[in-house]
Amino acid sequence: MRPKIPAGIGLAALGLLAGCSSIPPGAERGPDGTMAYNVLIEASEPGATIKANGEDIGKTPVTLKIFGDADGTFHDFGSYFYIIEAFPLQTNQFYQVRQFRTGHLLTPEDYIPRHIFFDMNHPQPSYPPPAAYYYYGSPYPYWGPEFYVGPRFYFGPRYHRHW
Repeated sequence: MRPKIPAGIGLAALGLLAGCSSIPPGAERGPDGTMAYNVLIEASEPGATIKANGEDIGKTPVTLKIFGDADGTFHDFGSYFYIIEAFPLQTNQFYQVRQFRTGHLLTPEDYIPRHIFFDMNHPQPSYPPPAAYYYYGSPYPYWGPEFYVGPRFYFGPRYHRHW
């Protein structure tokens, strides 16, 4: 008599194998299962100093190698943001910064851009450039922080407010 494997265990094993993602062949491997992405950084005036996470990268135009996840997003190496700064060359230019979310502690994560351009002659907006969110098939984007839209379901004991 042969022992039979329950269908649930077989489906669970299949789900685990199907959920694994790997790095494409020929891609440069990085730490913690990441892969390398090359990002071209330019400024309106060549020669601006670029820093990534506080480390001096060089002068523009420069190519920055970022290690990210295989799906093209920033990898969580322990910080909430990946920060790229551009420092002005002249006194009438402006300091510029770009922040990208890394997905640390279940926060959203951003895709790694292929090209970053800093316009040193205009001040940076007082707010960081947000991502556009589309809710429920709306043709209009919402520019701002994410919020929850939809029905809310509560489980457990009922909570009553007494006014």
